[in-house]
Amino acid sequence: MPGLERSCGAIVFTWRNGQPLFVIVRERQGAYSFPKGHMEESETELETARREIWEEIGISPVFYDGFRQEEEYDLLEKPGTRKRVTYFLAEFGQESPVPRPGEIADIQLLPYDQALECFEHENKKRILTAALSFLKSIK
Repeated sequence: MPGLERSCGAIVFTWRNGQPLFVIVRERQGAYSFPKGHMEESETELETARREIWEEIGISPVFYDGFRQEEEYDLLEKPGTRKRVTYFLAEFGQESPVPRPGEIADIQLLPYDQALECFEHENKKRILTAALSFLKSIK
């Protein structure tokens, strides 16, 4: 029976000049993603997301109710293991994201079109598009 690893994070954004700018992190391995990390046994999904965002980019954003997206994929480095990542949507103000040394290589704050271009995998593109649609629906 294959194993399952759980991670949680968020599409983190801020408003600048009337448009959302999204936090895109470049991991040490070079892949672009959203802030996220491993779920501890005693944590809820939201607690994990909150902790990981703080640890990875040094921000305590405000989470939106009603947005939850997941992606699931095989871990190439662990044959037989699937990874499920749950994402929320979270907004911050004027703070500046700061990359966590040793884990995050770089942070970019990008408008939707440029953020979309960073991602190789369709799952990330789908999740970012869902976040933008959600924001438009509540504005």
